[in-house]
Amino acid sequence: MNRPLRLGVIGLGAISPYYLAAVERLPEWELTAVCDARAEPLERFPGPVARFSGHRTLLARARPDALVVAVPNDVHLPVCRDALSAGVPVCVEKPLALTAAEGRVLVDLAHRGGVPLMTAFHRRYNTAVRDLAHQVAGREVRSVRVRYLERIEEHLGGEEWYLDPDRCGGGCLADNGPNAFDVVRLLLGDLTVTGRAIERDGHGVDRRAVIRLRGRTGAVASVELDWSYPGELKDVEVKLADGEVLGADMLAGHTTFKGSLWHEYEAVLREFAELADGRRPAGPGAHGGLPALELVEAAYGRALPAGQGVGR
Repeated sequence: MNRPLRLGVIGLGAISPYYLAAVERLPEWELTAVCDARAEPLERFPGPVARFSGHRTLLARARPDALVVAVPNDVHLPVCRDALSAGVPVCVEKPLALTAAEGRVLVDLAHRGGVPLMTAFHRRYNTAVRDLAHQVAGREVRSVRVRYLERIEEHLGGEEWYLDPDRCGGGCLADNGPNAFDVVRLLLGDLTVTGRAIERDGHGVDRRAVIRLRGRTGAVASVELDWSYPGELKDVEVKLADGEVLGADMLAGHTTFKGSLWHEYEAVLREFAELADGRRPAGPGAHGGLPALELVEAAYGRALPAGQGVGR
């Protein structure tokens, strides 16, 4: 790579600071353009960084080498579709799109054009999760449990669309589910949903969910999601066939609120740089966006009636 890749960032909401900080730390990138429909976030970028209120204008005028898409879930499809059609590699926040059907449109477009498309499953880049995956590699796994518990109102950062099922795609299952499912896929590979229990509030937002899954080798998994948890707990437990139990606390060692995200997004953008400039083929993190969406839809589509618990 003879020069830094010129990066555009579309969407300057709650998650963008982690991308922007990573760009500053990584020599592979140069921030050249930002975009947001709101004027206030754009005012924080004086100087050489070009500012746009529309993503199509950014693509046409700034001509970035690659694009980060961090807009609300319901507009992932049009923004990513326009970028891929223009031949611009895309790193999009999870979920890949609002629905699996929309996700297939983007994956097909990327494949046809040979344009890199990566979903930012930042938890697979968590140091504790990576260490766990290394410990588990080549060993027989009996079960995996991923817990992803938080009080969502503490994590909105002014982004109220998370609580709108039409914009988010649902609730905790639609938004946190893809990250949790991706961690299980990192450890077990392809998955099938075997049971689920989902609790919704009076507005139709799913606030709690327990999803049961099975891997190709017969290992079982559970994903526990909670948007009403008093505090924050995000961890993984793996039981091996020989009886050993291993774990990973995604938040351990990170004392500040959301402190683990800084190193995770730096790793995301490091891999995206290698993908965007052709130094390496797309890995599992890049291709996992559609399978994660399909797992979310399988969980929603087969939801059991209230009070029946989680099936096998």
